[in-house]
Amino acid sequence: MPVLSVSHMKAGYGKKIVLHDISFSMKQGEIRAILGTSGCGKSTLLNNILGLEKAMDGEIEILGTKLKAGKEQLPISVQKRMGVLFQNGALLSSLTVFQNVALPIRLHRPDTPESEIKDMVASRLEKVNMLHAIDKLPSELSGGMKKRAALARAIALDPELLFCDEPSAGLDPVTSRSLDDLLLFLRESLKLSVLIVTHELDSIKIIADKILFLKTGEVLLDCDLKEGLQSELAEVREFFTRSAKILNSPSCQT
Repeated sequence: MPVLSVSHMKAGYGKKIVLHDISFSMKQGEIRAILGTSGCGKSTLLNNILGLEKAMDGEIEILGTKLKAGKEQLPISVQKRMGVLFQNGALLSSLTVFQNVALPIRLHRPDTPESEIKDMVASRLEKVNMLHAIDKLPSELSGGMKKRAALARAIALDPELLFCDEPSAGLDPVTSRSLDDLLLFLRESLKLSVLIVTHELDSIKIIADKILFLKTGEVLLDCDLKEGLQSELAEVREFFTRSAKILNSPSCQT
């Protein structure tokens, strides 16, 4: 049984249709990357899967629970089994790293003793190499540290399915690679399935098992990464070639 299945999703804003007929599925333990050029509907797809936006039509099945897209709310019992890493981290600036990571535990497990919360937060921060920053505020963290703290919060409840929106955005290549390695480590240690929206070619090649390539709101390619890299489709070939040229340009190497 897939951990995530999207069937014939249609979504947009007002009368503007952004996603026309999106269908795909993910199996347990898979890292799936949603790719495509700017404006193709990547973030819209992620937001509609998460229920942050209301789809016009279609069905979603998450961790065995089927929903009418845009018409049925994701049950709390399923939300507890998911984690989300937002593009900017979305840490609450007035709270310490400890308090940020503790938020989902306090929200979804309100009866958890404080001593157990402390142990759970410390354990998650240790997994992402951020235990040393447990009492710091987000303003005291670098970009990479903010992403790792946000990732610790995303895995606070030991989710089965993790959603990531441009996790490497704004990071230098070394920090980005360390985040990729961390996601791979968490996939193995927590038995995670991961859905990632990204345009970072290096990250795609390192972590993705399968890709979903969108073009103007439709699925152009749904396949293994290797097959995608060898695709003769002009849009896909251009995406990977252009990304490689950007990464290898002199301005990116200084």
